[in-house]
Amino acid sequence: MRLGRRLVAGLAVMGAMAASVTGAHADDRFEYVAMGDSAAAGPFVPHQDINLLCLRSDRNYPAVAAKALGAVLTDVSCSGATTEHLATRQFGVVRAQYEALKPSTDLVSLTIGANDLDLFTTALSCINVLPEPLGVSCHDRMTADGRDTMAEAVAAWAPTFGAVIDEIRSRAPHARIVVTGYGTYIREGGCYPRQPVWARDADYLQGVMNRLSAAIRAEAEKHGAVYVDFAAITVGHDICAPWDERYLEGLVPADAAAPLHPNAKGMAAFGAAVAAAAR
Repeated sequence: MRLGRRLVAGLAVMGAMAASVTGAHADDRFEYVAMGDSAAAGPFVPHQDINLLCLRSDRNYPAVAAKALGAVLTDVSCSGATTEHLATRQFGVVRAQYEALKPSTDLVSLTIGANDLDLFTTALSCINVLPEPLGVSCHDRMTADGRDTMAEAVAAWAPTFGAVIDEIRSRAPHARIVVTGYGTYIREGGCYPRQPVWARDADYLQGVMNRLSAAIRAEAEKHGAVYVDFAAITVGHDICAPWDERYLEGLVPADAAAPLHPNAKGMAAFGAAVAAAAR
């Protein structure tokens, strides 16, 4: 009887120890939340999430980074997202991205801002199929009267991004926060007519992207986040590069991706950079 009781007690202790170890392993999971817009989500890059509202790929940079880090990924990036959709529902049904954050979150990545400035529409407005002067320059239109409307918009938006970093930190106080800029979409002078944007308009467009990325970097430094420079990664891999060297697709994609968005090769490069920053 005594031996039986001792065996039962011993098995109970061993079971408790096993449960404790299992619990410790569960608690040691590296929890990664990915937030952002289509530059993070990866529209049309195979394979797409069955919920097509966000056009999110399982080969986007969050998925690549999570695999490299051995992380448990919660990816709430969503095409079309603005900073407003971090706090409110998108399309009326997609939950606010902030809701994915928890005190146990270890890593947060974020790519956001282009849709706040409606940069995709701006880029489309710069298309000119015919050579100069048979068209209208978006550079001239947006810098008329001595004002640069896009530069003003970036400057006005920048404090919003700083507030976003602070909100993420309040919800995930122990997380490393990695924010990214946007890529080098088009090289200096463009490549007209391969991409139908005049040289000065190409330089203006990329200048706006660089200005936005610089604002993101500055706010990251002020608010204690880590910045990853996608512009540097994409030099030589822009929409003017040969199709098999592009990380970003042109107005007419040559690979499976949305126009003016990263393809799978670009996402792989971005994911490696985010994983390195997370370490």
